[in-house]
Formats: sequence, structure tokens, C-alpha cells
Amino acid sequence: MQLYLVIALVASLAAGFPPAAAQPSVAEQVLPDKPLAQRPNFLVIVADDLGWSDLGSFGGEIATPNLDALAYSGVRFSGFHTAPACSPTRAMLMSGVDNHQAGLGTMAELPNQATRGVPGYETYLNDRVATIAELLHAGGYRTLMSGKWHLGMTPDRGPSVRGFEQSFALLDGASNHFGTDQSRAWREAGFAPTYRENGRPARFPEGAYSSDYFTDRLIRLLEDGAGQANDSRPFFAYLAFTAPHWPIQAPQKDIAKYKGRYDGGYEVLSRARLARQKRLGLVPLDAVPHAMELARPWDSLSTEEKEIEARKMEVYAAMVDRMDWNIGRLVAALKRLGWYNNTLVLFLADNGPDGREDLSPDHLNNLPPAPEIGVDNGLENIGNATSYVSYGPGWAQANSTPSRLMKGYPTEGGIRVAAFAAGKLVKGGGRILNANLDVRDVAPTLLDLAGLSQPARFAGRPILPYEGRSMRKVLNGRMSIVRSADEPLGYELLYRRALRKGDWKAVFLPKPEKGAPVRSVGEGRWQLFNIADDPGETSDLADLKPAKLQELVADYESYAREKGVVPLYP
Repeated sequence: MQLYLVIALVASLAAGFPPAAAQPSVAEQVLPDKPLAQRPNFLVIVADDLGWSDLGSFGGEIATPNLDALAYSGVRFSGFHTAPACSPTRAMLMSGVDNHQAGLGTMAELPNQATRGVPGYETYLNDRVATIAELLHAGGYRTLMSGKWHLGMTPDRGPSVRGFEQSFALLDGASNHFGTDQSRAWREAGFAPTYRENGRPARFPEGAYSSDYFTDRLIRLLEDGAGQANDSRPFFAYLAFTAPHWPIQAPQKDIAKYKGRYDGGYEVLSRARLARQKRLGLVPLDAVPHAMELARPWDSLSTEEKEIEARKMEVYAAMVDRMDWNIGRLVAALKRLGWYNNTLVLFLADNGPDGREDLSPDHLNNLPPAPEIGVDNGLENIGNATSYVSYGPGWAQANSTPSRLMKGYPTEGGIRVAAFAAGKLVKGGGRILNANLDVRDVAPTLLDLAGLSQPARFAGRPILPYEGRSMRKVLNGRMSIVRSADEPLGYELLYRRALRKGDWKAVFLPKPEKGAPVRSVGEGRWQLFNIADDPGETSDLADLKPAKLQELVADYESYAREKGVVPLYP
């Protein structure tokens, strides 16, 4: 499975400890005037490779009534950012620390000779950080998880040893959504995924659907806790979907709802979504979308190609639709158990949409030869358990409109994601917050709202201080920002780099080498954008504002030195 993910994920795409200051232990930091029973519950939901405009509340046409109801009741974040890819984002989500320090300086499946032994590049969540689950659990919370982990492939690096007292987890970065990759043929080929239940080997039931099953498991964990009369602890629940990550697969009844919906192509979809975003107030009325890259114009496709591509987007939409249905089931369970009114719900995607292309009919995404594992990617079978396709750069960029590019890039299309907060402690009413927020802000926010403080040491070892900022005052409406216009925030993955500072953003995309097997784009030089005026990153101001560019590049170099970034070329 690891080799499969290494090749497939590439295709889509040290700093020292702080001084051990004298601080109280985690357990001693529970506020004495706020009993555990009065503390808020936390539900964090992560979608995998979701597009920024996929939800109805973010401009999409896909039916997402449950997510939209939550988003409209709370506050939507139109400027929430993550890392450009899965495991680096999850490392920052769990730790509140930059991924280059937390152990995922590069993708979990991409060890490299240049980073062997380098702190921050262990390819698993390292011991220089304490997870939000560990700190909340030590502070009196019940901690539950269901879904994708992707922060360590071995049992000693799984969620059960990083603070989650109960968990059902996929340790890998991807799997078949119907569980067919656990068959004998897949196991013999060495590509079967790894599941763990409370640290012990587990299986995903073949024939179940990932979004359904992960939600079932979390609801069951919540119900088990409700049945324990003597357990009055608040909970931190983490639901990490693998949808809508490739392979794009969904139940047929959901796919049927979108038949013919995308026959007009990805350029038409992009224009329609941008128009809705403007009506919703998510982007400026004069916002211009970035031109699509790496995608063939829809009108240049043959009739057969259009049918295949439209079918892929129908399946993708069904995946998002089904995820939303499951979130509705989860919210209903919280209400039935009497916990909804005391629960803060935070929803986000882990990065932008994935624009990978299928590599060849016989070795799709570098799987074993299709006949050996029963893969059928014919038009009529796309979306079923035996199909194994992705939906390509055209749909991905339509789903990230008006942003540039997609997953794997530190441009807005790769790191700006749909995110919102609702429920307890949130001043809602459909607010839209344009502040520059980041996945590194989640852990400090939850710890703050729980009435706890991050210690300098945990489990007998020093830990790195949070880089993120608490969003508490943003959630309750007392402030509109969490970081000043002078505070830089860096991003890097596979030598693709970016630095955000206030409304300004510098981006460096290396120029692709001739003959490289992976299609990518890049100027090979630093570019400069004003994100407030130009969210699509369409107008490079590097030549007009050389001093500002120089300032941001210097900030990036400082960030890279401080975080121990190793320049790994794609």
C-alpha cells in the first residue's frame, strides 16, 4: 500500500525545543470555576480533498443541506488555509505546530535521503508535539476518532497512542471506499490498506461505504458514552472522512441524482459557481478567476471523452452529497443524545481538490495490472467498487474557483479550503469572516475554549509551542482577525513555496523539468499577489512592487530556517 501511495501522491503533485518554562501540568490547568460538565464538547469534521466551492453555502450546486444549515447558523471562513496536501495538514491540525517541525515536512509516503534523520521529516507525527487529543484527554475530555489518520503507518504511531481513547482508523492516506482493496488479490499484491480499532488490527467491512461506516462508528462511540451514567466528561470527537478523495466511488442511487448535470463541462461549472459566490458575498464582485492550467479545453474533447469526464464529476458530486447526508445523521444523533446545544462543530477540508489524472488504462494510478485486481474503468462502471479513477485538473480547478490550481500547490487553489464553525460559543447568523485563518489555529482554539493552556512539557518531554492562534474571539464575534498584517505565515511542499503576510502573498513554483513524468506548472521565480483584491492570483505584482516582494521573500527564508525546511525538488 505504501508504494502505491508514494507513486500516486507524487503524481498529483529543526528547530530545537523551547526552553522548559515553569508551567503547571495539563491536569492542573482546568479552570476551578468551570466544572467538566459545563465545558463545551468539540466535533471536528474533516473532508478529504474537497473543493472550496463544493458546498452550497460556498457557491456549489451539489446538494449539501446539512452542511449548509450548520454553515448558515454559524460563521463561514472565506480565508481559511491548510497545507497543500493531506498528511502535512493533519499534522498541523493535531499539533498546532508547523508540519516541518511536527514530523510531516513532506508527505508521509515520501521519505527521502536528503531528509533521513532530519527532525521534522520523520514521516509520522513526532514526539516534539503533543496532539490536541492528548492535551484534552489529560484535561478531562473523552476523546473519540473515526476515519483517516495518515500520521503514522505503524500501530505505535496511531491515534490510540496519541490521545484518542477510542478510535477506528485508516492509517493510510487512501483506500477503496467500498473496502474491495482488502480482498485476497489486493493483499497478495501488497496494496491492502491498514485499519486499526483502538490500536488493534481491524478490517473495513467489504460492501460498506466509507462515509457511512466512519459515521456509524463515531455515532456508536458517542452512544456508548451516553450509556455510561457515571461518565460526565465532555467529548472531543474527530470524524475524518476519506471522501471525496480518489478513487471516486459512490452508491449508485446518489450518482443517479446528478445524471447529465455536468454535461456542459468544467468551464461552465466554474463560471456558475463564481457567480453564486459573488451573490453570497464570499468573493469580491469584481473577482476574476484564474485561467485553468494542465486541463484541455472542454470543447476540444471528443464526444466519448466528454461522456467519461461528465460521469466522473457526477460520481464526485455524489460523494460530497453522501458525506453531507452522513453529517446530517451525526447531527441528529447529537440532538437525540442531548449534546448538540453544548457542542462546537468545526468543519474543514484538508487541502484543495485533487487534480490528478489517470495514468493508463492498465496501470491506473500505478495499481497492479487491472485484470489481476478486478478493476473495470469502463464508462458504465465508473463510480462502482471495481472502478478506480480520479477526476482530473479541469474539474478540480472548477471546484476551487476562482483560485489558481489545486492540491499539491501552495497557491490558493491548493491551500484555501471550505471551513466554518457552528454551535456552542459561536456567534453565528450566517456571518462570513474574511480573516487569514490557518489549520494551525485549530488546536490552540480548542484548548483555549476548554479552559486549558499548552504546557511546556508533556509526558515527561519538552514540546514545541503553538504557532497557531486561538480563534475564540473570532468565533464569539469580539474580533475579526487572529493575526496582524505584519505576521508572516509560511507554506512549503516539494519546493513549492508561499508566504502570506496580511493581504500580500508571495508564491514560488519551480519550473517543471523537460520530460518529467509528472505534469505541473511553475514560473521558476517568485510572484507577488494581493489576495484581498485578487483572490484568483491572476495579476503578478512582482515587477510593480519589488520592495514588497523582497520583504516577503526574506520572511519566507526566515520561516524556512526557523522551521528546518529541507528544499526537496518535485
